[in-house]
Amino acid sequence: MRFEQTIPQSPGAGEVWLEQAAIGVNPLDLSQRSGAVLVPLPSKLGLEGAGYVTAIGAGVTEIKVGDRVAYATGPLGAYASGRIYPANRLVKIPETLGFDEAAATLFKGITAHYLLTDTYPVSKGTTVLLYGAAGALGQIMVPWAKHLGAFVIGVVSKQDSVERAKLAGCDEVIVFNADTLPAQISQITDGKKVDVVFDPIGRASFEASLDCLRPRGLMVSFGVASGAPSAVEISTLNAKGSLFLTRPSLAAHTSTALEYQQRAREVLHMVDAGIIKPRVWRRYPLSDAAQAHADLESGLSQGAIVLIP
Repeated sequence: MRFEQTIPQSPGAGEVWLEQAAIGVNPLDLSQRSGAVLVPLPSKLGLEGAGYVTAIGAGVTEIKVGDRVAYATGPLGAYASGRIYPANRLVKIPETLGFDEAAATLFKGITAHYLLTDTYPVSKGTTVLLYGAAGALGQIMVPWAKHLGAFVIGVVSKQDSVERAKLAGCDEVIVFNADTLPAQISQITDGKKVDVVFDPIGRASFEASLDCLRPRGLMVSFGVASGAPSAVEISTLNAKGSLFLTRPSLAAHTSTALEYQQRAREVLHMVDAGIIKPRVWRRYPLSDAAQAHADLESGLSQGAIVLIP
């Protein structure tokens, strides 16, 4: 990453100029920067931010100058003090929600929403296995899943994270060990195993995750923190109990402005109801974005990271 000085631009039709007050940092940013998730180069970086609208382009009616807004999808370019952005992808935020809180919550909240309501409709009695239960996304997904009636088994990477996962609402917490995880899950569930696994880890956890599922359970692989999983033989899913496997993305679940806005509104409703609580672990100056990435990659972070221009 390189920090550069640029000049403001005039918004075109359907666009606004947004002066940003906070920028969200997400694991997808790291994957795009490293090349694990490909983007056309040269590229800007960042998919989440919040701030004030200071200029609007032709045809913009849903947003006005002075509005407090946030966003959580492309186009890339959130790592900036100001930017052009499509008006129909902006979400108005209430005065009660700080810009840093919005930038720490919207991307992860929309991700949690589609995973818990569309990818696998979690409801009363669902048994969920969730990796990263103490992390920024986990701190949103765990209480949301509990609100929907699930029994949540959280997986964390180290003992120091166990208490944080319990405070998020996990019924059980396991420190990850691929060799022992399936047996631990069987013990916790009296041999029934889990209905769904939400796994953003990738290669290191994939095989163990499959072995934690009940017959006809769903494996949701949605991240590559340890690298992309290896190719799967279709017969493996049959042999392990007619399992289902999916690889969802935020882009596919926010492809229209209508769907995106509906999901964003639901996230803000959950915040307003106190079901999910915006939490910022650390704020970095925008010029220290590289350090923010390093801390996230090394596992030092204990929640959401925000850049401040």
